[in-house]
Amino acid sequence: MRSIPRAAEPLLQELAGAFTRPTFQRFTVLLFAAILTTGRRTVTNLLRMVQTLAPGHPSSYHRVFSRRRWVPWRLARALAGFILRFLVSEGAVPICGDDTVDEHRGKKVYGKACHRDAVRSTHSFTAYRWGHKWVVLAILVKFPFSRRFWALPVLVALYRSKEWNRQHKRRHKTPSELMRQLLAALIHWFPRRTFVFAGDGGYGTHPLACFAHRHRSHLILVSRFYPDANLYASPPAAKSKRNGRPRQKGRKLPTPERAVKRSHQSRLTVAWYGGGQRRIEVVSQASHWYKNGAGLVPVRWVFVHDRDGTHRDEYFFTTDPEMTPKRIVETFTGRWSIETTFQEMRAYLGLETTCGWCERTVLRAAPCLFGLYSVIALLYAHLPANRTRSAAIEWPGKVDRTFSDAITTVRRALWADWAFATPDHHAAFSKLSRPIRAVLLYALAPAA
Repeated sequence: MRSIPRAAEPLLQELAGAFTRPTFQRFTVLLFAAILTTGRRTVTNLLRMVQTLAPGHPSSYHRVFSRRRWVPWRLARALAGFILRFLVSEGAVPICGDDTVDEHRGKKVYGKACHRDAVRSTHSFTAYRWGHKWVVLAILVKFPFSRRFWALPVLVALYRSKEWNRQHKRRHKTPSELMRQLLAALIHWFPRRTFVFAGDGGYGTHPLACFAHRHRSHLILVSRFYPDANLYASPPAAKSKRNGRPRQKGRKLPTPERAVKRSHQSRLTVAWYGGGQRRIEVVSQASHWYKNGAGLVPVRWVFVHDRDGTHRDEYFFTTDPEMTPKRIVETFTGRWSIETTFQEMRAYLGLETTCGWCERTVLRAAPCLFGLYSVIALLYAHLPANRTRSAAIEWPGKVDRTFSDAITTVRRALWADWAFATPDHHAAFSKLSRPIRAVLLYALAPAA
């Protein structure tokens, strides 16, 4: 490429190792074009946006996803490594995970199935959509310009339905099992880091808790718990050697629901969804969660009652029995940032507008779109303060910078430092006065 914005150089150098040089050049053009585009994120629409800034035949850009030899796992590892090195350099790493449905029409689309759409469903109505269900693992990052965590996606896996796996003779994997694979990859890539994973009720399974306990020096799980969970004390130590197997569990303990009725509730003030504060009452105990054939898992469970009465009573648990109830609740409520990420991706990044249908394109295009969210946040964090301040939209009561501010600022920076910095456009752009440049950039990248 003839020009790369200075703020993007460190990140692009990190990602370059996942590609050959020709593929990386076209990938970078598609990356910048996807940021500048305001409509559908199809390859054709991206090339239509950048026009002459994309050298070579248009088909070579389509083949980046469908034909070129590169591995998305290497790209994910490079992105995660960059985030951990520059934004979460020390201490335990907060991460979260969830799944979302991406509508995708077409009869021959790879991996397509009918899934329940949690966004459009309610307690009395269940909505279904045809498309892809993506299991997403994100790193929670606290930027200085925001009070809440930002969930930056780094690893994505496609969930395939039971019917699809049966037709293709593949072993079925639940979203929880796919998340376990993503977590295994993350702790394998970064064995010196400890990750604290927060997942919704679908990821509060006994097998995932067993996995976290086996890798307890690298991974801690926090999720919803069951009021009727099967709890036991630790097995007693064997007094002497005798025939037969040692005991697998101790005495039976009351379920969390029964234990709450007998216990005194403590009052706390904790960080809540969206960055606010909430007054709650809690009951917490350490015990062992048992499942037949799977053994015991040491856990600490917490019952939470909202004193303001706006949220229903909840049960949470963690595989770290030493974790305090306050931290358990705040870790779980911090996972809500990934729901904000999904909503902003639909609003600003065209999450449901890709149209690839073959296997390679499906398994590459959407995960790259999730990664694009992280890239925009990272580029925004590396821009000078004068640029980020001038493009932010202010109103009374607004304190934090939003993703809308981030993508608007990055778009204007790309127009000025990439599109208009090429030799074909630089001479004409440099002759414009500063007010005219500002008006032109605002027209090309209006406030999102």
